[in-house]
Amino acid sequence: MNRRRFLLSAAALTGCRPAADPEGVLRIGHFPNVTHVQALVARSMSREGRGWFEQCLGLEVRWFMYNAGPSVAEAVFARSLDAAYMGPSPLLNAYVRSDGREMRVLSGAVNGGAALLTHPQSGIEKAADFRGKKLATPQLGNTQDVQARAWLRAQGFQVSLTRHDVYVIPTKNADQLALFAKGDLDAIWTTEPWATRLEVESDARVFLEDTTTPATLLAARADFAGQKPDLAEKLATAHRELTAWIRQNPAEAAERVRAELEALTTARLSPELLARSMRRLVLTDEVSPAQLQTLLTQARDAGFLRGAPALDALLSACATLRTDS
Repeated sequence: MNRRRFLLSAAALTGCRPAADPEGVLRIGHFPNVTHVQALVARSMSREGRGWFEQCLGLEVRWFMYNAGPSVAEAVFARSLDAAYMGPSPLLNAYVRSDGREMRVLSGAVNGGAALLTHPQSGIEKAADFRGKKLATPQLGNTQDVQARAWLRAQGFQVSLTRHDVYVIPTKNADQLALFAKGDLDAIWTTEPWATRLEVESDARVFLEDTTTPATLLAARADFAGQKPDLAEKLATAHRELTAWIRQNPAEAAERVRAELEALTTARLSPELLARSMRRLVLTDEVSPAQLQTLLTQARDAGFLRGAPALDALLSACATLRTDS
């Protein structure tokens, strides 16, 4: 995908003719990632016919799975989703491309859960060793992609969309494992459970871990949050209560995550691998405006964004804000 196409894709979608919203239905998107733990647990309950959100909201919930955030943003612009669990970078991109008219954050969900891993034969021992290497990220412009580019620039490398000292290669999570095992990739910046799978299955080495950056937020379409504020508030409240339930029932939550990932992807995760993966997660229902501003600056520096509206409208009245970061 070239730079112009990437930057214009979300803006072009704002011109799509609005689709009719189905009555009595809430459509929620998410990824098959452990960092979307609340979505996976809730979808597991929906599969059993006793869904968490269904009981809290009195609505039918339809779940939709995506590989990464930019695809979710496109679905929101096309009015195919009402709400979604997604990373902050594609969310911010959609917000900026729409001049602040689209996307609203309802709640925090997960911080951390990401890592930069290197191939055992890559020869990478320190930051300077990344020069000339091939580093994979899940998707162009997603949160880990923006983080990787920002970190590489901080190490003194040229990493733009046209010039690079390190080759940043957007690669689907499911494809990263095979390419890494073949030695076609020197490093990967990815999220869970893929980071732990790379450690366990391919002897990847953890070069650095991220435990503080927002990995997942609960966001909604702007007109959903604006025109149905009571429902948006109920959704945010149900999400916060589900987050508390997961903290109080970690064993059952982990088993639900494992079973749901297997149902969605056919990949089998051992309980041990999943437990190791979930230790990287920090569950939260708070949102840090300062962290979002940092990510916005990083995306702009990477060349994904130019101007940017103030973030005030992005944060809905439902969101619980942090002021200490």
